[in-house]
Amino acid sequence: MKHGISLLPDCRPAARPAQEYYTDVLRLSRLADEAGLNYVKITEHYLKEYGGYCPSPLTFLAAVAARTSRIRLMTGCVLPAFHHPIQLAAHTGMVDALSGGRLEVGFARAWLPYEFAAFGVPMDESRDRFTDTIAAVRRLWTEEKVTVDSRFFSFRDVTSLPAPVQRPHPPVWGAAVRSRQSFAWLAEQGFGLLVTPPPRSEDLAGVRDLVDVYLDTFADVHGDAPGAPRPRIAVSIPLYVAETDDEAYRVADPLLREYLAVWAEAAEAWMNTASKDYPTYSQMALTLRNLDIADFRSLGTAVVGSPATVVERALRLREFLSVDTFLWQVDFGGQDGPTMERSFRLFTEEVLPHLR
Repeated sequence: MKHGISLLPDCRPAARPAQEYYTDVLRLSRLADEAGLNYVKITEHYLKEYGGYCPSPLTFLAAVAARTSRIRLMTGCVLPAFHHPIQLAAHTGMVDALSGGRLEVGFARAWLPYEFAAFGVPMDESRDRFTDTIAAVRRLWTEEKVTVDSRFFSFRDVTSLPAPVQRPHPPVWGAAVRSRQSFAWLAEQGFGLLVTPPPRSEDLAGVRDLVDVYLDTFADVHGDAPGAPRPRIAVSIPLYVAETDDEAYRVADPLLREYLAVWAEAAEAWMNTASKDYPTYSQMALTLRNLDIADFRSLGTAVVGSPATVVERALRLREFLSVDTFLWQVDFGGQDGPTMERSFRLFTEEVLPHLR
């Protein structure tokens, strides 16, 4: 089992300035490194409170690299739809070199209509942009004089610098949420799978089925020969630990409500949007606004409680979703540094030993 911290800022600027947020999560990243965790992961978003404090995961991870010595750095995820592959290949190569070969690159398709509108990118192109850009980045990492002619970009005889330290390239992950096609494609490519379990416990069975699609496809395509890639499944999930369940609920429940409110506000853009590439997103905001907090943490879709409760729920989730990596979302609800740190220290001291 591997563990890391997962960051998805949901701060309202009037309540929590960006500089304060960065100071706190950089400190937490350093503590995670000292505690022996495996990853710091952060997600790319724009414009609104949902992720808006992290338009550039690679910039943030470069700052983490300068403050740490061992922990690996994961984009979770960068959004290829909004970037040229030459830019992504060069910037990831730079952070891999700066960190001494500690970068792992997660890609996602993006899902917020207002981001696509702001960048002038049609949502119905998102899947093709995603696959074409990742294919080009992998070639730029590993080949010289690369020529690509896609309907989204075209270049000839390009050699990307700096090259990544890791060979043949940094480990690659991909996010998948609801599409069977996405889970199967990630397995075909030999990528790790990044999953964010749905907030409603009754939807978890569907995710389990999609994880099986990933695992079965991976086995069919890659087999188990020596040197073949192996499936990797990481889940990002809100975490709060306190001395007792009651104390954890008292502190975390208002933070979870705020997290869901910010998420719902972002998802409201789907109320007037339709896309063939995102056929099931139109009711997301309504689902989030009507969600009961107790249900959110009932089966582990948010892991909140005493150390014993957190251990039990993490073990259940690990078995149910075949998880090998937990990426614990420690910053939900715009919480301040001391609140994050209290929970994190209890996790490392009283939970982590039982999960290892």
